[in-house]
Amino acid sequence: MRIIVPMAGMGKRMRPHTLTVPKPLIKLAGKPIVQRLCEDLAAVCDEKIDEIAFVVGRFGEAAENQLKEVAASLGAEGTIHYQDEALGTAHAILCAQSALKGKIIIAFADTLFKTDLHLDENKDGIIWTQKIDDPSQFGVVQLDDNGAITDYVEKPEEFVSDLAMIGVYYIKDGENLHSELQYLLDNNIIKGGEYQLPDAFRNMTAKGLELYPGTVDEWLDCGNKNATVYTNQRVLELKQSKEKLVSDNASITNSVVVQPCYIADGVRIINSVVGPHVSIGKNTVVSNTIVTNSIIQDNAELTSTNVTNSMIGNAAKVTGSALDLSISDFSTFNR
Repeated sequence: MRIIVPMAGMGKRMRPHTLTVPKPLIKLAGKPIVQRLCEDLAAVCDEKIDEIAFVVGRFGEAAENQLKEVAASLGAEGTIHYQDEALGTAHAILCAQSALKGKIIIAFADTLFKTDLHLDENKDGIIWTQKIDDPSQFGVVQLDDNGAITDYVEKPEEFVSDLAMIGVYYIKDGENLHSELQYLLDNNIIKGGEYQLPDAFRNMTAKGLELYPGTVDEWLDCGNKNATVYTNQRVLELKQSKEKLVSDNASITNSVVVQPCYIADGVRIINSVVGPHVSIGKNTVVSNTIVTNSIIQDNAELTSTNVTNSMIGNAAKVTGSALDLSISDFSTFNR
């Protein structure tokens, strides 16, 4: 089994946090988003993950090495593939063409999910979906009477289905998908200026392959600051009984920690109230502060402030009253 993770986007909706760190490497409860995604995918597979192919922009050697470490943590080889032009989802996956063989899972790196189901690897393909109230802003699938997918509709103006594609796909025959992706590029089949993955699926369906929807219990988005803060909240709630979230090497003095929270090595909390739903990165100092429902990265300093629904970057400094912040790395906020 191979996993392909397209993640070459600029992450503009997550700025300023993506000015120094690619969005999938932003940490939630101590782990990068992309690591949590790959762990969740491995959990639904009964088969060993042999390779995780990351399709990236020019992120630099440090980020690429971090991605390879994510793969290694799951016993897989991490490979790096470049998408230098934003030509769509089908083009992004074809950039990892050496990984398009055998059984594959494709997962876009701004999505996390919760499901108790295991992957049925005997099906030709599975497209993970979730029922939504307003499908007009999503790509949806239509089904026949036997539950197989018959069509893929992007942002339908009239109701055709409420099963939204969440950006996670399983294909039994990676070589077959490779052929269909290449066909789109060779014949310049473009929608909205981009090569679209559902067009490849549509061709596969027309040739008799049967793709089915998979369902998730919860679909968690990391597309912008507020969504990512909420996803951090849910990750903490879901992982508090499965992971050690508070380091023994953290120093908590005259303070209250309201669980669930993630507190990393070297954190110092002094005369403060932290939580619920707060993630604090390594060596951060929180003093005389109240902080709830927020993500604070490594080496930050919060002093005499009140913070909620916020993302605070690496080595940022916040002093004074501040209710709702999105502060990048190495920034200073003083009010």
